[in-house]
Amino acid sequence: MSLPWNWANVLVMQLFELTRALVDIESVTGNESGCAGFLRDYLAERKLEVELVPVADAGPGGRANVFAVCGTPDVVLSTHLDTVPPFFPAREDSDFIYGRGACDAKGIIASQVAAAERLLGEGAPRGSRYIINGEPTDNKLAIGTKGILRLDVRTRGKMAHSAYPQLGESAIEKLLDVLAEVRRLPLPRHPVLGPSTVNIGVISGGRAANVIPDEAEAQVLFRTVNGAQELRRKLQRLLEGRCEYEFVRDTPALMMEKMDKLDGFETEVVAFTTDLPSLTNWGRPLLLGPGSISVAHTDHERVSKADLVRAVDLYCRLVRELKARNS
Repeated sequence: MSLPWNWANVLVMQLFELTRALVDIESVTGNESGCAGFLRDYLAERKLEVELVPVADAGPGGRANVFAVCGTPDVVLSTHLDTVPPFFPAREDSDFIYGRGACDAKGIIASQVAAAERLLGEGAPRGSRYIINGEPTDNKLAIGTKGILRLDVRTRGKMAHSAYPQLGESAIEKLLDVLAEVRRLPLPRHPVLGPSTVNIGVISGGRAANVIPDEAEAQVLFRTVNGAQELRRKLQRLLEGRCEYEFVRDTPALMMEKMDKLDGFETEVVAFTTDLPSLTNWGRPLLLGPGSISVAHTDHERVSKADLVRAVDLYCRLVRELKARNS
């Protein structure tokens, strides 16, 4: 990898080493404690005030957020520690770092840490009006994100010998009928965010091939574009009396009027959802990070080393420009 940036090679290597170290710590959702502890210690060694903030209702796993600060912040850099399954460790070649979380979002963590170190070394003024969240946006400033509506559906039936199906009632057939109608629902479009989409991500149920199934369930995820209230009403009308159901999560879409825009940055609209709607107390939101969402959640997840280095520059530039607005 060539290094056209005016930045000491040793710091670049530290950036790559931190990315690999984070990737090598398995942190599938619900099991982030090891990664959180590592990051706490790493940041404490750099003389930051660090604490682990327990997640409410975290259960026995002891999930926690890592909060590191130097003074009273004007700008917060934020991303997530958890990854999707399955875990696989880091490897690298001359251009990329591979592994679960490489781009979503451990490479982002490493870039944000490196940017914070550089800014502190410059004596950047302290003292949150803005939050810069990190997700893989190809280092572009996102001007819109879709929302999420998560629906869990459960059907009940009656067990019987499969040779005598008339004696039973198939929960799986009920579930399949419901899901077929869910898939046929017309979904809204937005002129900027595009179409809403639906994914049936998990289906489970049944006892054995020769048993009429007495229970079945599915997890369904909608990517919403302009609020989910009407969609919720349609789903309630479709599902009521036919199955058990629960809306597990409803996170709204974010549009440009609620996100900050700065001149000179490439921009794009992204179809995924972020933590930003839940972090409104931290200030006006921005979204940017290295890596491509097209390889996140895949068996070949990776992040470009060049993108990691460029992200450090972009995070530093964002913080400087935001601070200048308030000086």
